[in-house]
Amino acid sequence: MRIITDARCTVYHAPGHPERPARITATLEKLRAQKDLALEWTGPDLAADEVILRAHSPAHLARLNQARDFDADTAWFPDIAEHARRSVGAALLALQTARAGQMVFSLMRPPGHHATPNQAMGFCYLNNIAIAALEALATGARRVAVYDFDVHHGNGTEDILLDRPGAAFFSIHQHPCYPGTGTRHRGSNCFNYCVAPHTPRAEYRRVLQTALEALQKFNPDVVLVSAGFDAYAHDPIAQETLEIEDFHWLGERLCQLNTPTVHLLEGGYSDDLPELIFAYLKGVAGQ
Repeated sequence: MRIITDARCTVYHAPGHPERPARITATLEKLRAQKDLALEWTGPDLAADEVILRAHSPAHLARLNQARDFDADTAWFPDIAEHARRSVGAALLALQTARAGQMVFSLMRPPGHHATPNQAMGFCYLNNIAIAALEALATGARRVAVYDFDVHHGNGTEDILLDRPGAAFFSIHQHPCYPGTGTRHRGSNCFNYCVAPHTPRAEYRRVLQTALEALQKFNPDVVLVSAGFDAYAHDPIAQETLEIEDFHWLGERLCQLNTPTVHLLEGGYSDDLPELIFAYLKGVAGQ
């Protein structure tokens, strides 16, 4: 299994913010110390403008270089445009890796699934997974599916992929919860599965499985996974019930698709994130 990461993604931070560098550094420590998975490590390049501009407007790309905060949750940092481009680059490299037949996980920040064509929001600046999905379609894929199990709705991914030929979006998320979208299916290809706060684990699994079965019926050539770990019972910014073994189970289900699959880190803010990712990756690897 290949892990795509870069130490430079940990250099920016806001004191007290849940999307913090330790999400990456602690996970790296865990993955480097474990002996169960054979891992190789790769760093990404910066994504080029022409690839990013399939998903985002030129004005949005220019805005990343303007030194003022985007909203109360999403600060501007020096070099944030470069950090975001590198996170997109990791998604693109992960796509290449999965198409070559290798399991792959992008362990990067910033996350991306809230970034819309024209707006950075929800800790996200560029929409890594949507850009990778559009790249897959532009380079030969007939059908590309995004499966988003972050506890927050991937509103940006939905906005970018809405009614795009060959793309489908499947999101399982808590409602009510930030950003307040995703309460119904949209267009011909965006499918939303809401779960209430404090949904019992067995019911949450059932919804995850229902969305996965719908994805299988779409019969994609490539699957891209927005892997958010904030539906965990002890996550500080949501109210769900999943435990470590549930993420292992989900990794197993995704492994059984037998389709090139790209896994990108989105949310997950508990101190147990390294254990959650490790369990998930073991499931993805069929262990």
